[in-house]
Amino acid sequence: MTTTTRFVYRFRDGDAGMRDLLGGKGANLSEMARLGLPVPPGFVISTDGFREFARLDQQLPESLWQEVQEALKEVEEAVGRRFGDPDNPLLVSVRSGSKFSMPGMMDSILNLGLNDETVEGLAKAANDRRFALDSYRRFIQLFAKVALQADAERFEEVLTDARTKAGANDDADLSESDLEDVIRRFKEIASTGTEPFPTDARDQLRIAIRAVFESWTNPRAIAYRNHQHIPHDLGTAVSIMAMVFGNTGPRSGTGVCFTRNPSTGERALFGEYLPNAQGEDVVSGVRTPKPISELESEMPDSYNALVEHAKNLENHFRDLQDIEFTIENGRLFILQTRSGKRTAMAAVKTAVDMVGEGLISRDEALLRVPADELSQLLLPRFDDESKERAAKDGRLLGKGLNASPGAATGIVAIDGDDAERYGERAILVRPETSADDMPAILKAGAVLTSRGGITSHAAVVTRGLGKPAVVGLSAIHVDTKRGEVSVDGIVLKTGDAISIDGFTGEVFSGTIDTVPADISSNDDLRELLEWADEARRLEIRANADTPEDAARARAFGAHGIGLCRTEHMFFQEERLVHIREMLMNARHESTEAANGVYENALKSLEEYQTSDFRGILEAMDGLPVVIRLLDAPLHEFLPPIESLIENLAIARVTNGPEAEVREMEELLEAARSLAETNPMLGHRGSRLGVTNPDIYEMQVRAIFRATKDLIDAGKDPQPEIMVPLVMGEAEVKSLKAGLTELAKGLGEDLGRPARIHFGTMIEVPRAALDAGAIAPHVDFFSFGSNDLTQMTFGFSRDDAEEKFLRYYVENEILPRNPFETIDETGVGRLIEIAVKEGRKGNASLQLGLCGEHGGDPLSVDFCHRVGLDYVSCSPPRVAVARLAAAQAAIGQTERDV
Repeated sequence: MTTTTRFVYRFRDGDAGMRDLLGGKGANLSEMARLGLPVPPGFVISTDGFREFARLDQQLPESLWQEVQEALKEVEEAVGRRFGDPDNPLLVSVRSGSKFSMPGMMDSILNLGLNDETVEGLAKAANDRRFALDSYRRFIQLFAKVALQADAERFEEVLTDARTKAGANDDADLSESDLEDVIRRFKEIASTGTEPFPTDARDQLRIAIRAVFESWTNPRAIAYRNHQHIPHDLGTAVSIMAMVFGNTGPRSGTGVCFTRNPSTGERALFGEYLPNAQGEDVVSGVRTPKPISELESEMPDSYNALVEHAKNLENHFRDLQDIEFTIENGRLFILQTRSGKRTAMAAVKTAVDMVGEGLISRDEALLRVPADELSQLLLPRFDDESKERAAKDGRLLGKGLNASPGAATGIVAIDGDDAERYGERAILVRPETSADDMPAILKAGAVLTSRGGITSHAAVVTRGLGKPAVVGLSAIHVDTKRGEVSVDGIVLKTGDAISIDGFTGEVFSGTIDTVPADISSNDDLRELLEWADEARRLEIRANADTPEDAARARAFGAHGIGLCRTEHMFFQEERLVHIREMLMNARHESTEAANGVYENALKSLEEYQTSDFRGILEAMDGLPVVIRLLDAPLHEFLPPIESLIENLAIARVTNGPEAEVREMEELLEAARSLAETNPMLGHRGSRLGVTNPDIYEMQVRAIFRATKDLIDAGKDPQPEIMVPLVMGEAEVKSLKAGLTELAKGLGEDLGRPARIHFGTMIEVPRAALDAGAIAPHVDFFSFGSNDLTQMTFGFSRDDAEEKFLRYYVENEILPRNPFETIDETGVGRLIEIAVKEGRKGNASLQLGLCGEHGGDPLSVDFCHRVGLDYVSCSPPRVAVARLAAAQAAIGQTERDV
């Protein structure tokens, strides 16, 4: 018996739990209909329908089309109008909607079913011909742009021309005769599309469904999914429902509202609306809407009903809701609800407040805040004094709406090419943004628009992405053709400096100094992270190389340092002198003078290192500090050979001082002797410690001296010594033997047991495979995931990311960038082997990870699952890691149940 796949679901057939099948929009429409909210009648074409459409080479299955016809009949019965009827026509909207919210990335079509005959029927039924003509011109414009790929700018040019001729401020002021002329000209533009403009309503519907399905694979949707890591194989559902009209006069309107402020999390209805308009007017930013609070005085009954529905929806879904609504002649309709995109600040406050309100549990609150987005709370702010100077200098261009928080100083970028060129330095400046601007928004560091409100496309998207944005700065004129921005005689061209304050809405020409954010005063975040600390198992440490970084990491909640990179301490100018003396004279140990220089250089470096370690250990008093002995290739401490040759040639030609020339010759000779074809796989790390033991011994002496100084001062230093880049057991044994013997002698002066924890980084695949043999000789492993990834993949990180890695991710050759998220198949498998074999060889072995992956939530989850004891990340990512570790623990508990 053959089973026929069902493709169409009436709203009454679905519920909120059917997101995979009906998409987020369709599932929530079904849920609202089930709850009895005022939702227009409609139905959903499922994602199964999309997949069948894709399988048939982008052709609608005939069985799907038949199901659409049957469902459409029920909508006709519900509203008392007929689809395509010239006397009393039913119009519908055709909207995209995937499982995960992708605001504005795919296409929708409104007012479908209009033609030269049905527009007159609509006019008669509504007793308002102007409204009908306005709906018709909207339909032609949107359908031709979305389904026929007609040039969108030409439509806007026609509207601009019509407003100018009529002396109208906006489209709502155009008369019937104005609109008739606009429609005529719109038809001419539509005729240039990919196929003739259809007049039959059912032909329109078939083409519209196809176009919405096809929008799943448009460039902006693909770019958004890549950025948000949304799988490309999910597909989109299509929601079709009866049109309700917000453009029928002064008692009608449309808007978007949030049940709480999506920027701050404040518990109050937040949003905007436009009277006598349709939804596209609000979202597109073409018109600047009114605050939702003004709706209370203009249409009090509709406002009160909206407030009640918003409250009920938030309580039902137990989350901040983003609601689209339309008022038709005083009657309110809810067209969509979804979990609202919000800033990290709002996410934290909303989660904490909802626990206090009894809506969600603490664990739910921890899961509600995307861990990676906590870094938004570290967005810089403008320095007050620098900002005041800019204002006094006359550089304040104006104040718009503070759509998304954060301060950004960058370069004016008018279009996508500019954004591509300048990258994160770009401030994308547009009259308004549309979904087509998404690739440019993803590239840019911030966004500024001259039109639009706080629920416009630019505002919603940038809040979701955590990018600063100011919208609706009407004082500026953006000339996209000339590539410039002007206001009151001030002209900024592409490439000029500009600064925007997403906290206040202020915009300045030129640059303004920024200062780091202070999260210590955020009580909601502190409370959320305290809950996270109670829930997590993984310890969170930080990568820090200076006392200042260590203190900052501790303030962020780090429980120690998991990686202190000592090579970074040698690059200061006054230290380079001594390390270069050491390198140049280490080769001449038979010369007494050379030996003296060499010894003095080591002593000088030991003094510097003792001071360094003392400061870091003091900043982390009472907490572990893992100090990695020198890892960098020695040639990095010398100037490039090419510049040495050039400088030496100049010195010889100009008869420079003999001593200076001789010194340059020795420096060049040292550089040549240390040069390597592939230094990242050369004489560095443990290999350096084995062949040049004096360097590691100097560092260990400095660690012990710093430790003794702090013990004498009543402190509790907890240093741990880590050897980098080992390949196997023999190497570890060789290094440990010498360093342990040295430590015994030094330990007599500590005044306490001399033992300091000794461990190694596991960053060479061979070491991971030999972990069982290495483990008995050490106290801990720390997985250096950066180098382990390079060596496992055979990628040079610096070259791969620039040359081909982005292509690999975009074309799904790799699911993610392995330098951002641990590759569980390869690198992760090596870590799992090392964990299992290491613990078998040493039951008390401590296990950590100290690469950049330590601040990536997915990688933190992996580290939790494989049983590591801690992760270490950069100080700004500590809060991210704390929350991610809690989410991993909660997820594990749920998996175990």
